[in-house]
Amino acid sequence: MNNIYIYMFIMAAVTYLIRMLPLALIKKKITNKFFKSFLYYVPFVTLAVMTFPSILSATESVWSAAAAFVVSMIIAYAGGGLPIVAGIACVVVFIVERFV
Repeated sequence: MNNIYIYMFIMAAVTYLIRMLPLALIKKKITNKFFKSFLYYVPFVTLAVMTFPSILSATESVWSAAAAFVVSMIIAYAGGGLPIVAGIACVVVFIVERFV
């Protein structure tokens, strides 16, 4: 049971260092266009990489997950908000799992 506190401390330290070191080490404003664009897209890519495998394994069938993903991407690209996209994705999963 005491190992859990060691693990929690290590996770907290790693998380803190990852967030603190760039602020402490980079003093000047970043002017490189490539590096700025790279840093701009990192949060989106990280979220996508963490979310996509969960999307495909969250339902009973991969087909219903894929259908909901495709429909969600189309609605989101068309400008739908998060509640609308999530609601329609749930409806698509329900319908596809009923018939597949």
